Amino acid sequence: MQVTRQHIIDIPLPVEEAFPLFTPLGEMRWIDEWQPVFIHPASGETEEGMVFRTGEGDEETIWSCIEWRPEIHHVRYARVTPASRFAHVSVRCAGTAPNRTNVMVRYEMTALTGHGREKLAALTEEAFRASIEGWKHMIQRRICAARS
Repeated sequence: MQVTRQHIIDIPLPVEEAFPLFTPLGEMRWIDEWQPVFIHPASGETEEGMVFRTGEGDEETIWSCIEWRPEIHHVRYARVTPASRFAHVSVRCAGTAPNRTNVMVRYEMTALTGHGREKLAALTEEAFRASIEGWKHMIQRRICAARS
């Protein structure tokens, strides 16, 4: 089973400030439960070939950055949750005004097990949209409020 989901959110930040929020270190600024364990490089600096781990148990996930294009505000990761699914995750940011950025988030997922099929079946378009909209609200609450 394969599923592709995509959603665009608008963030009230300039693109140069918004894009870094979608790196492993950047996400630590706005997601409490995001606690990556950096394997390479140990610093967690985003670069092609970086490897890190998140989650635990059946949700332990191994990530690798497979495309790092900060000059055009694009990053792509491959991730595998061995107990259930594999995915490519792509984030593209585009400035729409001096202090506004559109963020396109795309997940291309493949189930690896029955548990993975259940997870993907539950990730409807509506559920994915709600999840990514949740990112927007967390960013606004944490990052944008701190700037005021």
